[in-house]
Order: sequence, then C-alpha cells, then structure tokens
Amino acid sequence: MPPSMIIIDDFLRDPHGFRAQALGLDYDPRFKKGNYPGLLSTQALPIAGLDEAASARAGVRLQPAAGTTHQHCRLTLRGDAGKSGVHIDPCAYSGILYLSLPEHCRGGTDFFRHKPTGLERVPQTELELAASGYSDVNRLIEEVVNADTLKPARWEKVMTVPMRFNRLVLLSPWLFHNSAAGFGDRPENGRLVHLMFFAAAPA
Repeated sequence: MPPSMIIIDDFLRDPHGFRAQALGLDYDPRFKKGNYPGLLSTQALPIAGLDEAASARAGVRLQPAAGTTHQHCRLTLRGDAGKSGVHIDPCAYSGILYLSLPEHCRGGTDFFRHKPTGLERVPQTELELAASGYSDVNRLIEEVVNADTLKPARWEKVMTVPMRFNRLVLLSPWLFHNSAAGFGDRPENGRLVHLMFFAAAPA
C-alpha cells in the first residue's frame, strides 16, 4: 500500500514552461464533467515519465486510471462553486501539481475528519471497517462521504497542505479532502493545477 501522502517540491525541471502550456489549453465550460468548482482543460497535458516517477515514490507500480481526467488541468477563480465539497477520488492514488505563481498562491488542499464517525478516510481493512461501525464500505461511502459532502458542520478540518508553485502532492484518494477556495479574476492569477489519477498497474 503506498504512503497516505507524499509532498515533492520543485517537481518539474521547467515549471514556467509547463505552466505556460497549461494556460494555453482550452477550458471550455461545455467540457466540464463532475461536481468540482472551476473549469477543466479539454485536453490532457502529459508529463513525460510521470507514471514511472510517481511509482518510484509511492513504492508501487502505477498507471493512468481509466475513465478519469488524468493529466488534465483545472482552473478555479474567485467565486467559482462546485456541487460537492469534501470527497474521495475514483482511483487507487491521486496527485495534484500546483501551477499558480508564488505571488498568487493561497490555500492548498484541505483534509477533514468526519465528526459523527471520527473517520479521516475510508477504512482500508476489514478490521478498520468493523471498528467504524459499518460492515459495507459502499454504504459507508454513501452515508458518510456522499450524504455529508456539502454539510460543513459535519466536518472538521485537520490539515492543509499549502499551495506552492511546482509542488506535487501524491495522496491516498480515500482521505477525506477538498480543494481550498479558488482565487484570482483571470487565468493568469487564478488557481491552476494539474491533476493525476492513478490505478494500480498489473504485477
């Protein structure tokens, strides 16, 4: 099982060039798929050797997760709202690469505890699941995550990983998390990130 979280600063050799490519992508509102705030790029922006680099750091073989927006970019401006809040990701491992410039960076990625259950993630073993009071993990996800995603009073923020230009955060998708608020009034000063969704590669 890969670590719950890995933070890698100065990940890209040419972050300014990559950021320029990200800003040059199309962010057509009609392409939006999902409940997130902001807009998603219509095309992926591949990073050469990303799967190998993430696998080396996670200690397990990873590959792109099918049916996800792996290696797409997301742009979120001040006031952009989504249809969900605290959530988990549909994959085996997640990543977020911050591309906002240092003078614009604020917030980051927030992590939460579910107040009624005390959980900070979806249980990963039968023993953890039993201790949570649930016998069915899908029921837990439905009643804890999906039902309470937009109920702030049900959640307590336990940690924020601050946004830093060219910082990559690799994390367990089962952690209860959410992006901090968007900012800026145009793409050049907004919240710009590159998203990663990995599946476990066959042995």
